[in-house]
Amino acid sequence: MANIKYMLLISRQGKLRLQKWYTAIAAKEKTKIVKALTSIILARKKKMCNIVEYGDHKVVYRRYASLYFICGISQNSDNELLTLEIVHRYVETMDTYFGNVCELDIIFNFEKAYNILDEMIMCDGSITETSKSNVLNNIKTMDILENNDNLDRVLS
Repeated sequence: MANIKYMLLISRQGKLRLQKWYTAIAAKEKTKIVKALTSIILARKKKMCNIVEYGDHKVVYRRYASLYFICGISQNSDNELLTLEIVHRYVETMDTYFGNVCELDIIFNFEKAYNILDEMIMCDGSITETSKSNVLNNIKTMDILENNDNLDRVLS
């Protein structure tokens, strides 16, 4: 089972679009990791391997359109291909939810992107849900509850 240390979404221009940390890391160290990985991954050629060793862990990444989806995983225990599959499932789920997701969807609806990620991966980095339909049903239920909450506020 994959245990993810962090997931980052970085644009081709090097801007951080989303970050989720599943292990306790100091803020300075997080900044250092983001800067280092941004420069390492953006400099890599398209045909190069999607797995890079970085410090005490491995980094698995995949590019979709203008975004790089980057995951940090344990050096010895995690399956890189499973991590790539999780990233792909996350992108597929966002594609279905947003209707062909793009960078702007993530920028302007970041809370939905985080909600989808939270439905798939627990706070300790372990995978909780791999079914796209289950994740989407849960997100749609949250949307309904949120809309009802907003309606209640307007009416009161």
